[in-house]
Amino acid sequence: MKTSDTPRTYKVKSFGCQMNVYDGERMGELLEAKGIKPAAEGEDADLVVLNTCHIREKATEKVYSDIGRIVKAGNKAGRDPMIAVAGCVAQAEGEEIMKRAPAVGIVVGPQAYHRLGDMVTKAVAGERGTDTDMPEDAKFAALPRRRKVAPSAFLTVQEGCDKFCTYCVVPYTRGAEISRPYTDLVEEAKRLVDAGAREITLLGQNVNAWRGEDTAGHSVGLEGLVKELANLPDLERIRYTTSHPNDMTDELIAAHGEIDKLMPYLHLPVQSGSDRVLKAMNRSHTAQSYLRLLDRFREVRPDIALSGDFIVGFPGETEAEFAETLHIVDAVRYAAAFSFKYSPRPGTPAANMDDQIAPEVMDERLQRLQTALGRHQHAFNQASLGKTCDVLIERKGRKPGQWLGKSPWLQSVFFDSELKIGDMVRAELVQAGPSSLQGRVLDSVPA
Repeated sequence: MKTSDTPRTYKVKSFGCQMNVYDGERMGELLEAKGIKPAAEGEDADLVVLNTCHIREKATEKVYSDIGRIVKAGNKAGRDPMIAVAGCVAQAEGEEIMKRAPAVGIVVGPQAYHRLGDMVTKAVAGERGTDTDMPEDAKFAALPRRRKVAPSAFLTVQEGCDKFCTYCVVPYTRGAEISRPYTDLVEEAKRLVDAGAREITLLGQNVNAWRGEDTAGHSVGLEGLVKELANLPDLERIRYTTSHPNDMTDELIAAHGEIDKLMPYLHLPVQSGSDRVLKAMNRSHTAQSYLRLLDRFREVRPDIALSGDFIVGFPGETEAEFAETLHIVDAVRYAAAFSFKYSPRPGTPAANMDDQIAPEVMDERLQRLQTALGRHQHAFNQASLGKTCDVLIERKGRKPGQWLGKSPWLQSVFFDSELKIGDMVRAELVQAGPSSLQGRVLDSVPA
């Protein structure tokens, strides 16, 4: 492709959280509205969008590595693909990317990607562009309407963060907390269901910080939105992620015992089991207040599956403090979790703290933590054997004739039966592995 040619095909490569997956899908819809089609599986695209995440270790370096691979592959094939860098790395490193990577024609932040189509037009004319504006909600009104969607769909309801955890770049890359309007969300959810979604996951950096006004003008929290969406007759499942302990309300806790469509799964990051480390992280909870919160969820929904986030090797973390993290893992018995080594992010307070932990110490602690988390996840799966539940089929499995779906507890369940994407089946869980289960189909659940 020459720079003066309008791209005919595109590919969006998304990294990181579910919000990036949602953003990637919406960017694809924007490009398709301009007549640019998704590249076929295994084929090179005229336009490659790297939808980046700044949370992972060495995130910026990996972006440049990806850019280099795209350029090299293009040269080898006699092509000159257009490259766009989007997402949180774009927001944090916008001008620097333009300086260091001449092959990049577009840099667009996560709050400005609704302008991607116009930026492509300008790039075709030879105008490289950077847009890292952070308008308060403008992008959602500018996005095209959802058309065909997966059986399990994402819906961003809240963006940004006001918590300023000392290790985190989100307040700088995603901006302040904003909540999308109630009526907009209900309408988008209806369109998702009309387009084929049977499950919707509500997304936000701090999703339970969402606040809005219902159609009667009453102020409601996330539980009010969930209750309204539960009234959609063809929507069968509702989830939400990611939550913050500081924003958990009595009403939202109660909703888990009152709303059948709200799945028995909660992702609530704790980050550390040490109160001193939590304070240094600027987390607003203690280990005990976090555990009491989880107890309240288990009171209203005894079968709830719990998930969390952990950071090991935060500056100054002692072996005894790491042991406190292992203690909280054993106390909670997580069904799933995400765990990471601390990685300094430029501009965050923790990056300049004393007592940075040696990489080999972080590696060893992470290995021990993941072993403990894996043990509890396997135990949760083992305890599920013999249960009968509904499983939503989302995609083909790795083996021929195999299908993969999700249980109410967000477990991956494999089937060897003849199925199709979007089926909801009544199944018995018959075999458990460390990260998935085998299911036996008992019956189908009508749409």
